[in-house]
Amino acid sequence: MAPDDLRARLAALQADDLPVHGGRTLAYVYDAGLAEVDALAREAVAAFAGSNGLDPTAFPSLLAMENDLVAFARPLVDGPDTMVGTLTSGGTESCLLAVQGARDARPDVTSPTMVVPETVHAAFHKAAHYFGVRAVVVPVGPDHRADARAMAEAIDDSTVLVVASAPSYAHGVVDPVAEIAAAAAARGVRCHVDACIGGWVLPWAARLGRPVPRWTFAVEGVTSISTDLHKYAYAPKGASLLLHRTPELRRPQYFAHAGWPGYTMLNATLQSTRSGGPVAGAWVTVRAIGDDGYLDLTRRALEATDRICAGIEATEGLSLVATPDSTLVAAVADGPLDVFTVCDEMAQRGWFVQAQLSYDGQPASLHLAVSASTDPAGFLDALAGSVAAALVAGPVPVDEGVVALLQTLDPATLGDAEFDLLLAAGGLAGEGGELGLPERMAPVNALLDVAPPRLREAVLVTFLDRLARPAELPAEQPGGAPGVPSGHAPFAGGG
Repeated sequence: MAPDDLRARLAALQADDLPVHGGRTLAYVYDAGLAEVDALAREAVAAFAGSNGLDPTAFPSLLAMENDLVAFARPLVDGPDTMVGTLTSGGTESCLLAVQGARDARPDVTSPTMVVPETVHAAFHKAAHYFGVRAVVVPVGPDHRADARAMAEAIDDSTVLVVASAPSYAHGVVDPVAEIAAAAAARGVRCHVDACIGGWVLPWAARLGRPVPRWTFAVEGVTSISTDLHKYAYAPKGASLLLHRTPELRRPQYFAHAGWPGYTMLNATLQSTRSGGPVAGAWVTVRAIGDDGYLDLTRRALEATDRICAGIEATEGLSLVATPDSTLVAAVADGPLDVFTVCDEMAQRGWFVQAQLSYDGQPASLHLAVSASTDPAGFLDALAGSVAAALVAGPVPVDEGVVALLQTLDPATLGDAEFDLLLAAGGLAGEGGELGLPERMAPVNALLDVAPPRLREAVLVTFLDRLARPAELPAEQPGGAPGVPSGHAPFAGGG
């Protein structure tokens, strides 16, 4: 294909994507509103896209930039002179490595466990699945923060890691890290603080005079911290830092293998080949914005968060789940208001807010990750109109027959046939039985909301498997992707 045709195809494919700039996509992406910095970062990504972080002696530039990013982060997390760090592909990889390193540091424990609050990010359950470390899940308190005493009581001789959040993704509150870390240290267990989404906000929030619970390496017993650069450092995807108090704590994270005829493999992360693009993009972004720049961006993001929270509290039918410690906001509906319909109405007005399904007696909620470029006045105007429209529309009904069908489905055996039956029952099947998601996602979310978590997982796995099947794209077609429906599926994540 000719270059101009390829550019046109890319533009057409991207047309249905959520916007990554403008502050109206309140999940998955984070926008500083700094066009010049974004342009510099894109140049850096392109310039180093072919460089490979697999061998730092072959590409010393990448190692220099990575070390510089860790050094920049040290004062933010009150890191000691011994602190070291690794650049990963994102928060999930940082969390995975924290669990893998804790497991491998204790080869004497044959059936390792980790103690986590029920609000811990799903990445830790992914790590448990991958690495055979059983997650001991502890219920949180009524304030949605980890119950430090209950977590301490859950630690036993099999525990290799204890995890706290700063803040938790779902509710935006910081766990009592000091108490949790002290309990872990008393048992000689590592304590990881997942600050993937708050680690580049909370330091400047404290400097701005806001009350911030203790969560850094200044807390005795904290052994590692994860903080994402592609979130509130506003770097291109994907870049995160996994920071350790000492090199000795990081050592089990490394993998080396010389027992084969090829080169001796040595990896610092789950990846072997690592593109230099995200490293350079993150380095350029952090250095271009700088300490004073981040202070201003944090001030703007937190002020926008405050105004949005006040507006939500003043909106009849909506209330905050918790007063946020950072920039994450969760709100629930009261009475006849349906949050899934509110999310759809916001999308109609050009704003993407994330729907969180009900869980263990907690109602469904709408979730926001507020960026520095988010306009609170524009958001609240759209919210008022969306709430009014949602009240007129009323809750999305779920057919009793569909609910009964869900009770008969076994998550362990859910396949294409059962999925097709569910699509048809829910009115989601397109022509020829193909996947036909509607523009409005409230019916899909309402359907998932009445399903138990294990079935939700199975349905979404089957849904993703159905989407990820190649289809021929004729060369003369200027864009579009066959088999990929419009609308946005209710996947969870912080991006």
